[in-house]
Amino acid sequence: MVFAEPPAFASVADERRDRKQRLAVALRAFAKHGFDMGVAGHITARDPEFSDRFWVNPFGMHFGQIRASDLILVDHDGVVVEGEGILNTAAFRIHSEIHAARPDVVAAAHAHSVYGTTWSALDRPLLPLTNEGCMFFEDHVLHTDHTGVTLEELKAKTIAQNLGPHRAAVLRNHGIVTVGRTVDEAAWWFIAFEHSAHVQLLAEAAGDPVPADPEDARAVRDTMGTPRAAWFSFQPLYQQIVHEQPDVLQ
Repeated sequence: MVFAEPPAFASVADERRDRKQRLAVALRAFAKHGFDMGVAGHITARDPEFSDRFWVNPFGMHFGQIRASDLILVDHDGVVVEGEGILNTAAFRIHSEIHAARPDVVAAAHAHSVYGTTWSALDRPLLPLTNEGCMFFEDHVLHTDHTGVTLEELKAKTIAQNLGPHRAAVLRNHGIVTVGRTVDEAAWWFIAFEHSAHVQLLAEAAGDPVPADPEDARAVRDTMGTPRAAWFSFQPLYQQIVHEQPDVLQ
């Protein structure tokens, strides 16, 4: 299966502008999907020049209003080095440890979505019931310590350690964290996980769901569950939001 590729850039400035715009669009996408529970939730994107810094949504600003220019840049000491706004300490703790532990990760996403948080109370992995569910087959972990409001460094380090090389972690009684090599990928994994949790909850309420054979699940994951495929899967939503809400790029 052939997918388009993420764009290449002539300069760091161009890449930073694009990354910030995609982060703002991803936050608007979360608002569009209803992943906006009060002040909870955050998506981060590593700066393309300074690998120990990441861009994040300011605390207390609605996902549906965020523009690229509203994002703040934070270093791994929790200091806001660019932009105006309040830093969500929980966001800093979780994301700084993930970015430090995973040099391959450009973006990480977490929100208190309905089905993801519901699933986190069950303490069990997703089944490969659909193509979307197959994408997480053998590639998500259960973080069984209740993290609550993650303000302590040790709790955040444990989340990053448990995530390991995987694309998603289920935080018990808290919700989902997804990561990716692009903002688009991390956002898409979150949307796909939420969809898969919803499907499994419906299927189990209706009867006894039959999961895909492990070999078939791996084949789907290795075809449709690649970083490049995830980036591509997010593009229709990216295009829709930019068309409907062009101010997001400002």
